[in-house]
Formats: sequence, C-alpha cells, structure tokens
Amino acid sequence: MRIGVHGRAMEAVDAPVLMRTIEQMTAFGLEPVLTKSLATWLAEVGHPVPWTVLNDDELIRHRLALFVSLGGDGTLLDTVSLVGRSEIPILGINLGRLGFLSNVRLDTVEKAMAAIRDGRYALQDRALVEVVDHPELLGAHNFALNEVSIHKQDSASMIAVHVHLADEFLNTYWADGLIIATPTGSTAYSLSCGGPVVFPTSDALVINPICPHNLNVRPFVVPDHFTIRLQLEARTDRCLLNLDSRSVSVDGQSTITIQRAKFAMKMVQFEDSDFLDTLRKKLSWGLDVRSSAPKG
Repeated sequence: MRIGVHGRAMEAVDAPVLMRTIEQMTAFGLEPVLTKSLATWLAEVGHPVPWTVLNDDELIRHRLALFVSLGGDGTLLDTVSLVGRSEIPILGINLGRLGFLSNVRLDTVEKAMAAIRDGRYALQDRALVEVVDHPELLGAHNFALNEVSIHKQDSASMIAVHVHLADEFLNTYWADGLIIATPTGSTAYSLSCGGPVVFPTSDALVINPICPHNLNVRPFVVPDHFTIRLQLEARTDRCLLNLDSRSVSVDGQSTITIQRAKFAMKMVQFEDSDFLDTLRKKLSWGLDVRSSAPKG
C-alpha cells in the first residue's frame, strides 16, 4: 500500500523522531511517498531519504491509498490543501501536543500502522467551504477545512460586513472581522472568538464576528445549504481574506461568496478514536475534584 507523507520543517533535533515514524510505516509493509518539501528539509538537516519523493502534480499517478500528516493540526491543514479535490483519505499523526485533527499519538503509531495495513479503519467525511469568486487570487486553492475569514488589515479601523444568506439579508457586522467556520473549524479560530463547539459531521456553518462593536451580536449557526454572501465596507483600501492558514489581500469593498464545497476531506478514523474523548482531553472537561468519571 502506497501512502503519501507530509510534514513541515521543524527543529533539526526533531528529525530523528520523524524518520523513525516513517520507518515504522515500512516495518508494517507500507510504502511511504514523501512530499518534496519534507524530503528536502530532511536532507538539509542530514537525513537524506531512501523513499520515493512526490512532485506536486503526481498525486493521481502514484495511486496513493491515503496521506499521512506528521505534525500538528497546522500540518494537517497543509495536507488538506495538498490533497485538494482528489479526496485521498488523511491520517494525522501528532508529533507534539494533542490536536483535534492530528490525534494519533507517537506512542500509538505502531498500532495505527497495523490497523492501516489490515484495513481496520473507517473514513469520516468532513465538510469544506469554498470561495466561489476571486479565482484570480485563489486559483484552484479556493477551499478550507476550518474556516474562511475576513479581517481588517494591520491596525486599520474596524470593518463593516453586510451578510446575506442566499438572497435574504441577515445582519451587518461591525467588527475586526468575520469567521465562517465549518463544524471541524468550530474548535479552531471560531472557538477562540467565543463560538460554539459543533459536532464534526453536522450539516452546519458558524457565522462568528471577531471583536464585534455591538455586544449583543453573537455567533450564529446556520444550515450549510445556504450560500453566504459577504459585502465588505472598509475604511481602508484592503482587507485580508483567509482560508485556513492561507491569506490574500482583497479590495476593501469586495463581495465574497462562500458555500459548502462539493467535495469533502476524508479523515481516517480508528475504532478507539473518538471526537468526544479528544474534546474532553483538549478542553479539560470534567476535570473537577468534586466529580468522578461516570460509570458505564
């Protein structure tokens, strides 16, 4: 089974851990195919790779069964961008702190690789959102797993964002910016701005203002069949349009049209992998001296 492997450049002292992780894959009969950026970084820090190196346009030719992300949630978002519309399944192996997306720990890699080899895993569709206009700025990478957001540029004054759901006016948000988050993204930027946690397979989107001027404005959850149209009204010439970790500068009077993408990110899920368990660990829910774990 051929599997793609992607990772970001890290401290050189972390390279041996990454190499051992890839070697564990080969020990279970899997054939790693590394992204060019990962292979280049490993060679630069003294670890030339003996495995196949993947050029950016070779996803289909290599017939990859799945893609492994080595790092944190940010690395997995990079992998989603790399995989794009091919819908190759993605597995996140976390090399640091517990992540919502990269939730396979280093001490469970062998167990995970055995499950991959034996086909003991399921695929969970995670919805993406895409910006359907501004192809001159976004090209083919017009989609995001966590969120699309609009933000004022630098230290500029707050912006006004006039929001329509389909053809119906919703609200004008006076704020530093606005987030349109997927259920997966509800535990990312939106959560830090006071947004709700949404179960990852829900058919919903979260509209969440960033530092709103009106304190009675709150995050709003809507069905994801709506097309969301944002009309910007900024006092400066430019605003930032962000798709996960990618940013482009847009005209301060732009219209941004967002909808659920027609393709999904397929996340590898194991039997003992559970979003609610990750949620409790990540957010420390239930850690109170007055309570004990429920029985059963």
